Amino acid sequence: MFFASDNWAGAHPQIADALKAHAGGFDVAYGAGALDHRVEARFAEIFDHEVSVWFLPTGTACNSLALAAVNRVGGVAFAHPEAHIREDEGGAPEFLASGVRVRPVPGNNGKIDPANLHATIKPFSPGTVNRGRALGVSITQASEIGTIYSPGEIDAISGICREFDLPLHMDGARFANALVTLGCAPADMTWKRGVDILSFGGTKNGCWCAEALVFFQPEMARDMPQLRKRSGHLFSKSRFVAAQFLAYFDNDLWLDLARHANAMATRLAAAVEAGSKTRLAWQVEANEVFAVMPESEFDRLTAAGARFHPWPKTAGDGVTLAEGEIIVRLVTSFATETSDIDRFADLLS
Repeated sequence: MFFASDNWAGAHPQIADALKAHAGGFDVAYGAGALDHRVEARFAEIFDHEVSVWFLPTGTACNSLALAAVNRVGGVAFAHPEAHIREDEGGAPEFLASGVRVRPVPGNNGKIDPANLHATIKPFSPGTVNRGRALGVSITQASEIGTIYSPGEIDAISGICREFDLPLHMDGARFANALVTLGCAPADMTWKRGVDILSFGGTKNGCWCAEALVFFQPEMARDMPQLRKRSGHLFSKSRFVAAQFLAYFDNDLWLDLARHANAMATRLAAAVEAGSKTRLAWQVEANEVFAVMPESEFDRLTAAGARFHPWPKTAGDGVTLAEGEIIVRLVTSFATETSDIDRFADLLS
């Protein structure tokens, strides 16, 4: 019953097989090999757009170098207060993007409120010497609390970015999970909505170590060769990242894995709703389930072998907690089995 994180899951067998298949022989290093170029072309096909693709080892590297690529002296980025890029990157954006600041923009349900975004950006555009100046906006899809920006919501945010002539970045650590929920094409959730840069995550969805920074305006990536090298994130044998993505995209495996994880989350949510001491904090939209339960119930379930984490109560989550209650997060993955959830449901009952 491993619901702590989709990072706890291993690699899908087809992705592991691809790594093995490309383990021998020779290919040009540092991202210039035939396999690298083949996968870059596949990204362009998937997004139906010219793209500049940069393989990276972690989502932290993607998010940080996205800001670094568009930063300017005195730069200020804007994101939701609980966004990963603000709260969980250990200072990497500030460090790797040469002192960029990430300013919070509040909004309910884990998502930026457009009116708040406009009001927060305005003092920084054009900004002042003392205050700094706006450099871009970052949204998380799916959000830190598992909610999803609709295409219309992305349109509203990108419209504000256009008004202030700012790039829009999307943190897509769980991009596939959000995509299958919306049921749209990748283009309809990104560049057609005004997204300029995407942190495309594969590691949480069945890859071993495969992340990519995707620029829908290739000219924005002009400094990426130096930024990636300087930050220590240039793979010499990048074909092993490419091999993972090759298998990941083959026959839409990436979408099938995300559909499974989301379906398991829906099943898990039903178990939470049926529990006598548990309830959903909010509705499930991707592969994360947030539940309310007594802290004593959390202790009992973890003692029985369930692995999941308490989650801090945040502004705008709309949850009222009784004395002794906490919010917890449970995450499903491609590797979650129905038997795991059924066993957890038995514990709840």
